[in-house]
Amino acid sequence: MSLEDIERNLGYTFKDKNLLKRALTLSSADNQNNNQTLEFFGDAILEFLVSEKIYDQNESEGSLTEKRKALVADSALTPVSIKLGLDKALIRNPYDTNNKKAVPSAYEAVTAAIYLDGGIEEARKFVYSTLNFKVAEKPKNYKGELQEYLQGIGEPVPEYNAQPVGTPQNRKYSVSITVFGQTFTAETQSKKGASGGEQLVAKAALEWIKANKQQN
Repeated sequence: MSLEDIERNLGYTFKDKNLLKRALTLSSADNQNNNQTLEFFGDAILEFLVSEKIYDQNESEGSLTEKRKALVADSALTPVSIKLGLDKALIRNPYDTNNKKAVPSAYEAVTAAIYLDGGIEEARKFVYSTLNFKVAEKPKNYKGELQEYLQGIGEPVPEYNAQPVGTPQNRKYSVSITVFGQTFTAETQSKKGASGGEQLVAKAALEWIKANKQQN
């Protein structure tokens, strides 16, 4: 896929084509002129623009924080990057085939590149027109649902145990709970939040309870 194809997908034409090329270049292909610093900068720009978009929704700070986390999470950015064709346009070492972080990071890097090339208004147009803001609409609270169910039948609320795993560069958490003698575990990049480990294990427990009740 050519840079011109990517520009059409982005809805933005770069004055400095090298900025776009750099935004798509991984460190495995070029140790110096790659997208790592653009990714860092784009992450901050993206958080600002998302905050700007949702701040006046008359919700609590905690709720808005969870919405923002959901919108800028890798799970939200990955399908957007794929839709834009960024995954196919990445410039990488042929042996670099297992870097899952590269796809969502490309969106952050491109956001920074557009900002540097055209300013905040162009970056705002890009983010607002491509990011899926429906991702953050009323995320299901599996943890609260599990707590309500257990309390309703007189069972104790489970204790969520979280242990750090992974590396300092790729920090993750292993979260587990035990419900009705069954242990449920999930590994994720955050303990809490709409897509955090606590929600994932609570969801797994609820699904097990539902299946078990149906069998009985």
